[in-house]
Amino acid sequence: MSVTKEFLASLPTLPGVYRMVDTAGAVLYVGKARDLKKRVSSYFQKSDQSPRIQLMLRSVDHIDTTVTRTEAEALLLENNLIKGLKPRFNILFRDDKSYPYLLLTGHRFPRLAYFRGTPKKRDQAFGPYPNAYAVRESIQLLQKVFQLRSCEDTVFANRSRPCLLHQIQRCTAPCVNFVTADIYARDVAAAAQLLKGEASALTEQITEQMNAAAEALDFETAAFLRDRLRMLATVREKQFVDTTGSEADADVVAVAEASGVIAVNLTMIRGGRHLGDRSFFPQHGEGATLAEALEAFIAQHYLEHPIPARILVSEAIETGALEALLTEQASRKVAIQHRVTGKRRVWVGMAQANARLSAERRSADRANQSQRLAALRDTLDLPALNRIECFDISHTMGEATVASCVVYEGGDLKKSDYRRYNISGITPGDDYAAMHAALIKRFHRSVEENGVLPDLLLIDGGKGQVAMAAEAMVELGLGEVLLLGVAKGEARKPGLETLIFADGRELRLAKDHPGFHLIQQIRDEAHRFAITGHRAKRGKARVQSTLEDIPGVGPKRRRQLLEHFGGLQGVRNAGVDALASVNGISRELAETIYDVLH
Repeated sequence: MSVTKEFLASLPTLPGVYRMVDTAGAVLYVGKARDLKKRVSSYFQKSDQSPRIQLMLRSVDHIDTTVTRTEAEALLLENNLIKGLKPRFNILFRDDKSYPYLLLTGHRFPRLAYFRGTPKKRDQAFGPYPNAYAVRESIQLLQKVFQLRSCEDTVFANRSRPCLLHQIQRCTAPCVNFVTADIYARDVAAAAQLLKGEASALTEQITEQMNAAAEALDFETAAFLRDRLRMLATVREKQFVDTTGSEADADVVAVAEASGVIAVNLTMIRGGRHLGDRSFFPQHGEGATLAEALEAFIAQHYLEHPIPARILVSEAIETGALEALLTEQASRKVAIQHRVTGKRRVWVGMAQANARLSAERRSADRANQSQRLAALRDTLDLPALNRIECFDISHTMGEATVASCVVYEGGDLKKSDYRRYNISGITPGDDYAAMHAALIKRFHRSVEENGVLPDLLLIDGGKGQVAMAAEAMVELGLGEVLLLGVAKGEARKPGLETLIFADGRELRLAKDHPGFHLIQQIRDEAHRFAITGHRAKRGKARVQSTLEDIPGVGPKRRRQLLEHFGGLQGVRNAGVDALASVNGISRELAETIYDVLH
């Protein structure tokens, strides 16, 4: 290590970011500091460093620093660098998905919808929700209470009679004018009021309307409003917490550990509604304290996701720089609170219990995976077995052939390394040629660039597939990679699979063999991933080919039709009049399109 006393003495007493770099130039760790000199020097003055830090320091060749104006600016730079460089000694939280929202569209008869992305100005978006299930559950509850439509615009515009949702009292059927625009708008406003956390005011309002209807001897309306109040009470019991005003929006972030596994639980409360929770597991979190994991999560998570006015945390952390950064990003005051009382303390306790359960489940899963991997290592006599790749081919009668490659490494499926390969230039339906092409695509770059190789290569197929795969690997000069086919058993019944080696040997493991369970898990994941890709490719190809086969429908008109009706299914559902209403589609062409699609 070439970090000298002179270098440490030369560091400024200013806020900034430091990067620990090894001899190969790889960044091992990125950190931020209020005082660079004091923080970096502390690594070489303390004798009680954690094993993780000691291991890192043994690999450090030099340290790069960047001075910033404030500690908050250093925090932002630190987390941008962590996201881009992914240093192996930093605690990393991966959360690439955007969060879903519940949408009330701006149509004359607004629609309740699940939504990701940026809403249009005319639409009202509520959330974010921690997962898709929470959004769909909320939609179902709101349908029970307010009976708003959830159908696509193309379906709504082309109905001639009410659908099943109207019959089971989940929709007032505005598509066939069973409800006036004024009454529907009133129900939409009430739903928005509930979503904004104004449940008490809404309850009082409906109660007044019910009493007024009863006094006017309009008992049918009074009974309808009474039933709505009962359903509203059920919804409030299910989703609402006791909160009002500025406390109506909050995130509760709790962290727990079980058998070396750290879990962070994020609970979302919006408009006084408990929207649900989601658990996160850090990479490179071994040896980190709960406070370190919690601080890393908040700094990384809120760089790309909406920031509530209040964040309640289960551990005491340094909040100054975090609050300053989040306040700047949100353009309003953001408070991070640890010592809380009353109902907030209950929320933190709930989130902490969920974090603990998640950590325990992940720990149990890891132990199970370790047992499976160890059993497979013993069975195959591969003591260094760590990375397994599995290939599968999917097509329909030779159409839209797709090969999938899934990866298992470090005791878990590694989805960031999954790949799909579109296969062309072969005889349709030739699975052997497809497997050969897929392996050439996957490994030719590894050969050229000395990339990562699997310790075990699984092929979903029998002797013919294995022979073709072995041929491809020999062509690439990778014949030393152990190759194993997973052939389906009699009647393709799960549990009766035979394992086939490249030299023709066969092995059948007991149904309860842990190593066999691991092979089944990876093979099933490869199959799922291949089918998903194939269906998407086939669906896209069929949309294009179906419309391309219609005389007079060129690329421009095809795009207009798909955009207007929201996809091929919408075009199919449209009548001649609806088709003719699209710009550039004449009555005659509309009749032609309708005839071809029906």
